[in-house]
Amino acid sequence: MAQRIEDVAVVLRSYPLGEADKILNLLTAEHGLVRAVAKGVRKPTSRFGSRLQPLNQVQVMLYQGRNLATVSTVDSVNLYGSKLASDYVRWSAGHVLAEATERLVSEEMEPARPHYRLLVSGLAALADAGRDPRLVIDAFLLRALATGGWAPSFSDCAQCGADGPHGWIHLPSGGAVCVHCRPAGSVSISPGTSALLAALLSGDWTVPDAASTTSRRAASGVVAGYLQLHLERDLRSLPIADKAWLSQLSAKLTSEQDVVA
Repeated sequence: MAQRIEDVAVVLRSYPLGEADKILNLLTAEHGLVRAVAKGVRKPTSRFGSRLQPLNQVQVMLYQGRNLATVSTVDSVNLYGSKLASDYVRWSAGHVLAEATERLVSEEMEPARPHYRLLVSGLAALADAGRDPRLVIDAFLLRALATGGWAPSFSDCAQCGADGPHGWIHLPSGGAVCVHCRPAGSVSISPGTSALLAALLSGDWTVPDAASTTSRRAASGVVAGYLQLHLERDLRSLPIADKAWLSQLSAKLTSEQDVVA
């Protein structure tokens, strides 16, 4: 008999199968990454097609087959994807979170509870209109990499552990480096950007909310570089989210106090 799975899940992405079906990549709370077929969900008469849109959090019953599971029932929990769909910047940011999660959780049917909890909290933050979506992306990516075993240091020296903050950063070394340890290729980093990166990693939102636009853009560059260092290929959704975010900032003045050399 096929194994029955009852779990809460976030739809990471979906793609068509045949004329009416979809294949879904789900991150479940207790069973990790699950690939499933949702039959008939592309028909206008489907009972739960709208609930299985990417980024939605749903309660599902699945029957695990040899290669793919089959969706039996779906109930709504938090339809983040539906909420974010009206805001292109936040919707595109949500797809960065989903793609990064799928890349970092590589084994199917293996529990990935920290990644699941992080994804749900990230989507909830994006649904909060008061949060800068690019800051949410950066905080999520740093914490997701740390959960995967690549925790950077943006306060103490990543080489000798000397108390920081430090004025230099070298991503292959693991983050901030002191003046004595900094290898060739290190770049200077402003105190504002250093404090912002440390706060994003720790989840302290008081510093990010007060950060200047220039610090935010500099921090995003550091996060993108650190992500590229540890993933085999770039996230396809990140440039799209960046372009959408930058278009919102085009009319804003930037501060000159925070500069990354």
